[in-house]
Amino acid sequence: MKPCQLDAIVTVSAPTLHPSGTRCTVGATRPDFRADATVGQLWEVPLDGGAPRRLTRGFRDTAPQYSPDGRLLAFLRASPGERPQLFIVEADGGEPRAITDRLLGVEHFAWSPDSRRIAFLSREPEAGRYGSMDGVGPGAEDPRLVTDLNYRLNGRGYTGDQRTQLFVVVVPDVGEEPFIAARGRAKQAESKVAEGAETGLPEARQLTSGGIDHELAVFSSDGAFVYTVSQVDPTAVDTLGAHVARTPVHGGESSVVELGTQDAASVQAVREAPDGTGLFVLASSLGDSGTDFVGRSTHLFWHAFDDGSTVRLSDAYEDDFGEAPAALRVGSDGQALVLGRHHGAVRLVGFRTGGERVILTEGDAVVTGVDAVHGDIVVAFADAATPGEVAAVRNGSLERLTDFASLLREETLPLIPREFTGRSADGTPVHGWVVLPDGDGPHPVLLMIHGGPFAHYTGAWFDEAQVYASAGYAVVMCNPRGSAGYGEDHGRAIKGRMGTVDYEDVLGFLHSALESFPALDPERLGILGGSYGGYLTAWTIAHDHRFRAAIVERGFLDPVSFIGSSDIGWFFPGEYTGWDPQQMDAQSPMARVGQVETPCLVIHSEEDWRCPIEQAQRYFAALKLRGVETELLVFPGENHELSRSGTPHHRKQRFEHILRWWARYLPTSANPGDVAEGAKAVAGQAT
Repeated sequence: MKPCQLDAIVTVSAPTLHPSGTRCTVGATRPDFRADATVGQLWEVPLDGGAPRRLTRGFRDTAPQYSPDGRLLAFLRASPGERPQLFIVEADGGEPRAITDRLLGVEHFAWSPDSRRIAFLSREPEAGRYGSMDGVGPGAEDPRLVTDLNYRLNGRGYTGDQRTQLFVVVVPDVGEEPFIAARGRAKQAESKVAEGAETGLPEARQLTSGGIDHELAVFSSDGAFVYTVSQVDPTAVDTLGAHVARTPVHGGESSVVELGTQDAASVQAVREAPDGTGLFVLASSLGDSGTDFVGRSTHLFWHAFDDGSTVRLSDAYEDDFGEAPAALRVGSDGQALVLGRHHGAVRLVGFRTGGERVILTEGDAVVTGVDAVHGDIVVAFADAATPGEVAAVRNGSLERLTDFASLLREETLPLIPREFTGRSADGTPVHGWVVLPDGDGPHPVLLMIHGGPFAHYTGAWFDEAQVYASAGYAVVMCNPRGSAGYGEDHGRAIKGRMGTVDYEDVLGFLHSALESFPALDPERLGILGGSYGGYLTAWTIAHDHRFRAAIVERGFLDPVSFIGSSDIGWFFPGEYTGWDPQQMDAQSPMARVGQVETPCLVIHSEEDWRCPIEQAQRYFAALKLRGVETELLVFPGENHELSRSGTPHHRKQRFEHILRWWARYLPTSANPGDVAEGAKAVAGQAT
């Protein structure tokens, strides 16, 4: 795969299954170079193996959900440069109709059981900010007085003046023309219409207010309440927790559902059982301190209404269900469906309230979304050959229903990762993959390190590995201690000792791969990683000088300065390294930058508030002052998610610069050294 082929990558949303069980609908999105944005539409997929058909033709249509009665389909639609709004369309087709025009868009929504209402979440701006007042742009807004540590978020900005609130709207009859509804007028009964209303949109009633954010709204089984995952207290420094809030649909104060266990201190998703007897809750522990999040697996709990008890259904040493909490579903038969990270895969697992567990998908697939109706189950998934497809789950296996990867295959064939287990210096098994380029070799090798640290690589199709392997590099990637999906002991192994066993694991895996794969050239090695992967890359090149070159991207490089500059700086570095200054220094790549000899490209985004750009600037300056070969590549308008969801032209340019760097120090026939200088000249360097 080449950088110019990014626009052939199609990914799919979680599917929504029609109540008839005959078809499902997904949102299929891809980067588009002409629009310089992600574009996508909704596709209807028959479960009998028929050909999928495109349902909508908006600029970016996503997040489809059928109404429980099957008559309507709701989804989010974004026009170019605009925020997503809530739309509905008849399930059998027709003209989609907008039912919101929120200034900051709609983030999430859910149908009521009777299909008459939709609850949605939207940020409510403080007056005079974020375009809420004509003529007042960002530079003309009043100053912000910050009094708390938790005041901003990567990708969003400041949080205290744009809290995410809960709204409910009555679904209009799509057959009426035009939509007439109340807006900005005195409150009226939901069935009434405001005289003179001009928006053509139904009135959305705000159910929550105040200084906390709400997420992942779902209705109770009787439709009387809406559950949300809500912050405990954004001003507190002694907890990172979130709880289950229950808000009456027809007005009244929200209340907290007390789960009564510290093991579920950080709630991530909630669903009520169809019979109304209790809640399935995805949550994790935060330890005795209320802030010890390091390596904590997310588990499934059952909270019974009759006696108020809460029991954990999942095993502490099995899957971690934190990969996609929003994917939690409860079928009409009462079975909870969750996605579990397990040894480099993400599998679908079903649970009953009594703790009975069934593994519904096996193998190397990475399940990304699920829906179920009357025993029929459909999923979105990725595997080694595709970044996203839809399948029916039948007899424990996936029966593929789509072929969205056909566009990608027309341009490039996937290079299949080879699963491999290496050994660390202390004998600990290290699980991972090697992606080999075409040809016999010997091939230069790139040791690639994932972020997190509590994240994981999988064997699914991955644009990074495909681009580098297609350019002639053998890509070596593993899940060292500190990663997710191998149990809590594995995830918490680096607490208070970053740069120790994780460092030994990635080098041990590299050594094992070099011994086991003759096509790998041990004399031509590179290393790269982003976020925590940037941390471990910077740490490694300060201690091991065998690598010809390195790339440190959006790195967590100095725990001390991270405290005041990152959106998570007030808790993240201390929980991982310990708060003692000597402990931080002992685990800091910046404190060892004087030991680095390896040429290093430093990549960062200007609006990265997770790992702020000062981390990159200081690291680059320190290398430059010491005479180490280095460059700083800065992307304007991008944040920490550049490589995953940045603008298409920036994502393409990022890959081009990375290949240019490898061409200089590790040239291949597919990525020759003369390309490096030509690309640098075209790129237009700032000096």
